[in-house]
Amino acid sequence: MSKIVIVYHSGYGHTKKIAEAVAASAGAALLAIDAEGKLPEGGWEQLAAAKMIVFGSPTYMGGASWQFKKFADASSKPWFTQQWKDKLAAGFTNSATMNGDKLSTLHYFFTLSQQHSMLWVGTGLMPSNSKAATRNDVNYVGSFSGLMTVSPSDASPDETPPGDIATAQAFGTRLADVAAKVFG
Repeated sequence: MSKIVIVYHSGYGHTKKIAEAVAASAGAALLAIDAEGKLPEGGWEQLAAAKMIVFGSPTYMGGASWQFKKFADASSKPWFTQQWKDKLAAGFTNSATMNGDKLSTLHYFFTLSQQHSMLWVGTGLMPSNSKAATRNDVNYVGSFSGLMTVSPSDASPDETPPGDIATAQAFGTRLADVAAKVFG
């Protein structure tokens, strides 16, 4: 079983595309929250066994999707026994605009992790913020606290900007490296 589990909701497939890129470079298992806000059979056990839990959701109206929030509310059962205490935590989000208030979603994930007494891991990536920077550079969106990506509202998941995929892969590598340092 993977040490890293990515639990995420994806409304239109864009967040799933990012989750897959993070998982591929992190060696992580994917755990999708369905359209009704539920985990698949064995999902809670998978999270209990993980050393790191990575939260992912699109940003809708300045926050995580209701399906993700339903999962988060249901996590009060492991919270009650502090089952996730001292696990590593991280998060990512996607929206159609460059800003899109994605930081609100990352703060929500951070707060959820702190309720569970988890240890937060940021991106560890420098931003692409020079005049020569292009949309396809790593961390062009410039987030430190978690991964932020952008999918235009009229773009398919397969049209996710290459720079965002590369950023997701770099984030996954960072998560794997931190997990290895902390847990061996």
